[in-house]
Amino acid sequence: MDGSTALGGALGIQVHRAERAPLAWKLRNLRHVLPGLAQDAVAHILGMNHLAARLYAVKRCADGRVIDYGLIGTQKITTAFCELMVDQLQTETSVWGDFKYHDSGVGTDAEANGDTDIQTTDGESRATGTQTEASSVIYQSVGTISYTTTKAITEHGLFNTATTATLMDRTVFSAINVVSGDSVQFTYSLTCSAGG
Repeated sequence: MDGSTALGGALGIQVHRAERAPLAWKLRNLRHVLPGLAQDAVAHILGMNHLAARLYAVKRCADGRVIDYGLIGTQKITTAFCELMVDQLQTETSVWGDFKYHDSGVGTDAEANGDTDIQTTDGESRATGTQTEASSVIYQSVGTISYTTTKAITEHGLFNTATTATLMDRTVFSAINVVSGDSVQFTYSLTCSAGG
């Protein structure tokens, strides 16, 4: 008896790049990005110490598409966070290292130093983000919020517990429209520069 067996096949690789947010959206959203960038530039030129906030977003659609919105906001670290920082320098507690809870909402009022919560909840649970040291002076938290209904997401907040708690930063941006099954991955970074 004589015979032979051979296996054959082909392996292909496809690279799926995320779509970029529409140019019209980017232009509408500039008003939420430019103020913080201008403040950072002035602080850098003058050699001042400064806290610089950045919020990025990537939308994962229920149909499999991925849309990268890039930098969506640069505002606003809250008074409540600054007061907690001063308190923690005196007596450290566990709440200090827990700023990893991402929330989103549908409020459109401008950010204010005195904000203590997002303006209008979207009804979804806060996401527990991962915390990393993006560099020796950059704190970063990445959290993904999944949506169960159609809505226009216009604000994000970073907190130190899953409910209530201290709001570290609130950012308002042009609407990111979502439907059930969509999710948005938020990446928040805080750069602490020396100087002064």
